[in-house]
Amino acid sequence: MARTTRRSSRQSSPSSGERTHPVDELLPVPQLALYGFQHLLAFYAAAVIVPVLVGNALGLSHQELVHLINADLLTCGIATIIQALGVWRVGARLPLVQGVTFTAVSPMIAIGTGAGGGTAGLLVVYGAVITAGIATFAFAPLFSKLVKYFPPVVIGTILTIIGITLIPVALQDAAGGAHLIGTPAYGDPKNLAYALGTLLFILSMVRIGKPFLSSLAVLLGLLVGTAVAWAFGDVDLSAVRESDWFGVTTPFHYGMPRFELLPIIAMLVVMLITMVETTGDVYAIGEITRKEVDADTVARALRADGAATVLGGVLNSFPYVAFAENIGIVRMSKVMSRYVVVAAGVFMVVLGLLPKAGSLVASIPHPVLGGAAISMFGIVAAVGVQILGKVDLREERNTLILAVSLGAALLPTTVAPFFERMPDDVRAVLDSGITLGALTAITLNLLFNVFTSRTTMEIDWDDIGEPAR
Repeated sequence: MARTTRRSSRQSSPSSGERTHPVDELLPVPQLALYGFQHLLAFYAAAVIVPVLVGNALGLSHQELVHLINADLLTCGIATIIQALGVWRVGARLPLVQGVTFTAVSPMIAIGTGAGGGTAGLLVVYGAVITAGIATFAFAPLFSKLVKYFPPVVIGTILTIIGITLIPVALQDAAGGAHLIGTPAYGDPKNLAYALGTLLFILSMVRIGKPFLSSLAVLLGLLVGTAVAWAFGDVDLSAVRESDWFGVTTPFHYGMPRFELLPIIAMLVVMLITMVETTGDVYAIGEITRKEVDADTVARALRADGAATVLGGVLNSFPYVAFAENIGIVRMSKVMSRYVVVAAGVFMVVLGLLPKAGSLVASIPHPVLGGAAISMFGIVAAVGVQILGKVDLREERNTLILAVSLGAALLPTTVAPFFERMPDDVRAVLDSGITLGALTAITLNLLFNVFTSRTTMEIDWDDIGEPAR
């Protein structure tokens, strides 16, 4: 199929002389601001949903959640600037926006709850995040040699697992939030109405909206859903009024990280998956912008992921990966300048310094958040199914990789008592459907298609141009 490394066949011709490539073109400030803000809008909803989901699952207070959101936006901005602008041999110097990966949501919740939840759980998460980020940075140059061990059957299976295992998290929020389980308010028809209304609004925006509005459907759905809930008296904005306008995220705000072996292993699996995602995004953006992409470009992009992930652990945030939504913005707008993405990173940094904006996000009702998340996580699963559609599932070995991995991924949610009897450290690895399913898919592929010297199908990076984060 396609290549694991390739050079775009549509490079500028030699006759173009010393003309600046569109990726390296520095636009006037008004255009940088306008197009950069467009990237921010497309990015924002997916960026803030991860800290909100993780913070809610770990039982953080409103103020702690606000800090988590602001830390995420600040780190997203810095990471995006590093990826697009480039520092030394870090950063692809392509129009790639960095954001928290969805892949880490379920493992981080499992690690955090296994460590007692709250800020104590976050400290174990951050220890694992920092270690995994360092490993990603160091491993980046070697990763291109291992890409062949991640054929479409593995990538498609993992993305499908990510979507399937995250949808229940969204459904819990749609019912009112996990904190209401066991109370009459959980599953209240009003909660389901807010979730369904938000989801239907998002679907209608995609169905009848212009391409630009469609790219903002989730963000607009969150805004409209929250406004409706506020009109019915179900949103408390008192905390927003009391929040400061300006605040700086301090390193290790919740305390010094705790480094525990098995949570670190779980996060290393997460970063292995995100390295595949980033590789796909780099080749996809190279194809769109007609910019040459080689193994060194991929290594620089992966180093940026690693550096951003370490920074995330220090500044109270999470693992980072390139966002596919913003690749779609580049394709749609045909504005290829990486400096536009740098401008978007500056906007993110500014938002990360505004606690009042973070407090507003933290006030989004659980059902509204759940309704939006259903669509987002469902799309992740759909992308996985799309990739699996290109796999020959008549081949028994491919079918078994998919079938057994799906079964392993559903084990933690269907037989929870099995994992409750395990030591906390072991649960941090196995009590996550994403980690368990991904490990199963990778192991079975090695067993069936690598160690037996069978020829595996190489990855077509066009197939994963829109992977999960």
